[in-house]
Amino acid sequence: MAAGTASAAALPASPAGDADSLRRSRILSSKLCFDVPLSKVPLVYSSSYNITFLGIEKLHPFDSSKWGRVCGFLIKAGVLDKMRIVEPLEASKDDLLVVHSESYLKELKSSLKVSIIVEVPPVALFPNWLVQQKVLYPFRKQVGGSILSSKLAMERGWAINVGGGFHHCSANEGGGFCVYADITLCIQFAFVRFNISRAMIIDLDAHQGNGHERDFANDGRVYILDMYNAGIYPLDYEARRYIDQKVELATGTKTEDYLAQLDKALEVAKTNFDPELVVYNAGTDILEGDPLGRLKISPEGVAMRDEKVFRFAKERNIPLIMLTSGGYMKSSARVIADSIINLAQKNLIDLSRCPSTS
Repeated sequence: MAAGTASAAALPASPAGDADSLRRSRILSSKLCFDVPLSKVPLVYSSSYNITFLGIEKLHPFDSSKWGRVCGFLIKAGVLDKMRIVEPLEASKDDLLVVHSESYLKELKSSLKVSIIVEVPPVALFPNWLVQQKVLYPFRKQVGGSILSSKLAMERGWAINVGGGFHHCSANEGGGFCVYADITLCIQFAFVRFNISRAMIIDLDAHQGNGHERDFANDGRVYILDMYNAGIYPLDYEARRYIDQKVELATGTKTEDYLAQLDKALEVAKTNFDPELVVYNAGTDILEGDPLGRLKISPEGVAMRDEKVFRFAKERNIPLIMLTSGGYMKSSARVIADSIINLAQKNLIDLSRCPSTS
């Protein structure tokens, strides 16, 4: 027996096993999932989310101050007390290595590489320390917000990160204004920290979520429902093969048709998969007039869409994380705020008081 034990001990460890063990260790030692007092509501935001970079952020159609404006509208409407917003921590390198490779993170030390990912060419001209501070730090804070939201959702039933949803980024490649794979990260954290084994991504941004699709290719623990305009970026046909439930929309799809297709899709998802966590990527680039989404959904249609997804999760008692994702018009912030107000009015979320501890 001793000889057999010695022989077994001499066998090399499995590289896959080592990688899983290291990922688990990084997740369990992370500081991102800290305890949040019940006096706070499960709405996560930091003023650090907003990107201001000598005005060149205006060269991209994305409203890089959208996140702060959403919270401003909620506070002004009297539905949110700013003292009860949860401030996340910045995702550290070790946190990011749970999903991303060392080589990919090293590539981000090139300002040229970052400029290509965020689609703002002048970023390439700035020293990388400045790009890290002005562009990548806000994204890392939002990643921290998405991961903390997974903890809050598991504890409180729902959480909204007023940011995140970087669904074009995979473990080894960024793109489309998405530098870090926060959706993949928060699901991997949930698998380890909260011991769940089934997660569903409901991606209703106007664009295909090719990043998380590549990351969870053929992973039976993750069910992906993606409803997107099939004729626009990223046109990632390989990643489309990994979508469990694909709803491809035509350019110009209008509100009534959109909501009818969503109803059908949620019914199918309900019968196909029983998740323990839903990650809802709630892009507002579906709005009529959005220059990149090219759909024709009304602001009221966005509120109804969000309401349907929250109801889908609440009726089945599934924790849900909402990420605000894409949206390329100044009006997006107001639409998101109005939708959150509608969710509160429909008692699908509660921003006004502490949850019962009984």
